[in-house]
Amino acid sequence: MNAPIKPLKNCGKCGLCLGACPVYKVLKEEQASPRARLQLIKAFENSTLEASPLLKELISKCLMCGSCALACPSGINHYEHFMDMRQKMVESQGEIPAIKSLIYLLSKESRIRMGAGVAKLGQKLAPRWLADKYRLGNIPINQFPRLNPTPFRKTVAATISPKGRKKGSLVYFTGCATHFLYADTGISTVGILTHLGYEVIIPRDQTCCGIPLMFHGAPAVENMMTNIKALCAHDCHGIVVDCTTCGAALKDEYPALIRKTMAKASPADQHTWKALKACARKIAAKTTDILSFIAAHRKELVFDENAPKLGPVAYHAPCHSRNSFKSQPLVQALLRNLPFMDYTPTPDEAECCGGGGTFFYEHPDIAKIMMESKRRHVTAVNARYWLTDCPVCRINLSGNLDKSGDIQVRHPVTLIHGALKKP
Repeated sequence: MNAPIKPLKNCGKCGLCLGACPVYKVLKEEQASPRARLQLIKAFENSTLEASPLLKELISKCLMCGSCALACPSGINHYEHFMDMRQKMVESQGEIPAIKSLIYLLSKESRIRMGAGVAKLGQKLAPRWLADKYRLGNIPINQFPRLNPTPFRKTVAATISPKGRKKGSLVYFTGCATHFLYADTGISTVGILTHLGYEVIIPRDQTCCGIPLMFHGAPAVENMMTNIKALCAHDCHGIVVDCTTCGAALKDEYPALIRKTMAKASPADQHTWKALKACARKIAAKTTDILSFIAAHRKELVFDENAPKLGPVAYHAPCHSRNSFKSQPLVQALLRNLPFMDYTPTPDEAECCGGGGTFFYEHPDIAKIMMESKRRHVTAVNARYWLTDCPVCRINLSGNLDKSGDIQVRHPVTLIHGALKKP
């Protein structure tokens, strides 16, 4: 998605993006289509349409999944046009308090830690009746994941030695969700990579990838610079992410953001930005998602012959896995070839779940319709586990399931790691 931004006049209004857009599929309204958003942006830029609360709402009613850009025969990067327009709408119309608070927290690592600490205390002290009664979007408070007792990166060494002969070194970008919510994903990712013979380096000074800020029109340059410096400080064979949204930031959005920032920078700052650009290109070239990495090294994994058979197991393909990394076919083949897993595809495996960062909170009516279809299909195959490699999808899927049911939503690495033969 990091192709140079092409002019809006390239849009031929063909409508191929309509069939690719999850929101349009639900609403069946032209104003909710990617094609319409491009025309609204064009009118705004031509000064024939003024900024307004309605215009901001129409531009924000998008999951930022990138499906429209992939379907576009004119090569328009809808994704980048939409992010630029969101920034202009926020500058003009402001932002709701909840989103402003989220952006404030995610813009600095110290604030993320503070926010996680407050949330952890809230989870501990909130009465059960309160947690049952109140919701964020369609998700009851008590169905949000419990925060890690200790942030993941504090529980592991900065450099972790491989099991057996060392094949190389990999930098692990954990992201916020693994660090603060899903330590099981981090433990399993490290376990698999060291099992494969790789030294795992976990930079201590990494922070939020910045995608949530970009989606809401907020500056993400500071987050980007922090992460580029943290990742470029290590000479490694590759950079692994367990969240493909984070991976899309490293692979696609950082080079695009640097390109736009350099265009506005003073001549005196160009040298600094050229150095960052070179680092960003190296990071983009080295970044891979953990499931694609495992698929490429499947024959090197040694499983416990007595590992129990798991199934039926369903998979939800996150938008960034499908569109940025194009990893869905690899994951499908991997799951089919795991001896301990009974993988059962659902008809809408690749359909968006409606999570989309904060989309499930801002547009719960649309997200609910998307989830009802997915929940119906995963129930029909009697899935015991529902796997996904996106933490927001994981929150959304599990949060919308009947809590009295027995479907567990997990990152695939947790089941793969659990089945490995122990030394």
